[in-house]
Amino acid sequence: MSWNDNKGGGRNGGGGPWGQAPGSGGGPRRPGGPSLEDIISRGRDRFAGGIPGGRWGIVGIVVALAVFWGFQSVYTVEPQEIGVELLFGKPEPDFSGPGLHFIIWPPEAVEKVSVTENRLVIGSITSPEVRGQRASISNEGLMLSGDQNIVDVTFAVLWRISDPTKYLFNVREPDITVRRAAESAMREVVGRRPAQDIYRDNRAGIALEVEAITQQILDSYSSGITISEITIADVAPPPEVADAFDEVQRAEQDEDRFQEEARQYANNILGDARGQAAQVQQDALAYKDRVVKEAEGEAARFISVLDEYLQAPEVTRKRLFLETMEQVLANSNRIIIEEGAAGSGVIPYLPLPEIHERTSGSTLNPPASTTGATSSGGN
Repeated sequence: MSWNDNKGGGRNGGGGPWGQAPGSGGGPRRPGGPSLEDIISRGRDRFAGGIPGGRWGIVGIVVALAVFWGFQSVYTVEPQEIGVELLFGKPEPDFSGPGLHFIIWPPEAVEKVSVTENRLVIGSITSPEVRGQRASISNEGLMLSGDQNIVDVTFAVLWRISDPTKYLFNVREPDITVRRAAESAMREVVGRRPAQDIYRDNRAGIALEVEAITQQILDSYSSGITISEITIADVAPPPEVADAFDEVQRAEQDEDRFQEEARQYANNILGDARGQAAQVQQDALAYKDRVVKEAEGEAARFISVLDEYLQAPEVTRKRLFLETMEQVLANSNRIIIEEGAAGSGVIPYLPLPEIHERTSGSTLNPPASTTGATSSGGN
């Protein structure tokens, strides 16, 4: 065996495995291994000549440590970041803006946070191509509405860091905190409202209410996070009841369409009725104006005749008599002959009405009897 081949002798020769007899210069040792004095002696012999490289080695080590310290003490803040300096773990009140900065490391350290707006999507990830199938990675979007319906809500939360110190040291996992707070607020609001509000009637109002509740929760934690906006991206029924929900939606759309058609028909009928009523009113006003004007004209004519009568009663009386008789006898087929010289040469039995009808071409009344000529006196 190799143990017995060593020159110091093996067990039979009294030597150890490193060529040294067990009893020579090393004192007692544990069988099977080197003694502590052997290890210390070898280390002393190895570094007896000093550090490798002498002074230049020491200088190199110092330079390396200085470079390492410089890299730890100098830091850069990007334009979209804010630096929070720490002194023995306690944050400084002033923040570091974009640029190059220096700290004394290791007592001082720096934490960087991004001030850009973050977007967080909460709910089931559903694509229109696979609507009706389960295409979500989680059930966090399934919520119970106020009318005991289950809705699948997908909404986005836009948030930013308003206080870096609170963000770093008051909340352990800010992203998860925002997710849980927004989800809890959405479930609270949806649970108080009917499903119809979240589907289409009042999405904007629900989003504003959820935003206010989420911000209130985060402020209670002193998280240093501000919610910029919450938008509801999609609301859908669970796949198991999607067909029934589509039927209900189609029925509601038909109801809206029928109501709209009825309103249009009612508007047309009412428009025609209003137009006819306006026309009747205009005709009545026109008739009223005409009758009033005619009455006023007759009254003015009567007053003018009265004035003339007061000035010349006899002449006016005779003129009125003649005008009246002219109007009364205008359509009469009787011929009246005054007594005197004007009618002395007329034969009493001459058929004057038939002669008058032949000359005038009038056939209003049948011819009178041949004895119908009347001779009377006139005033």
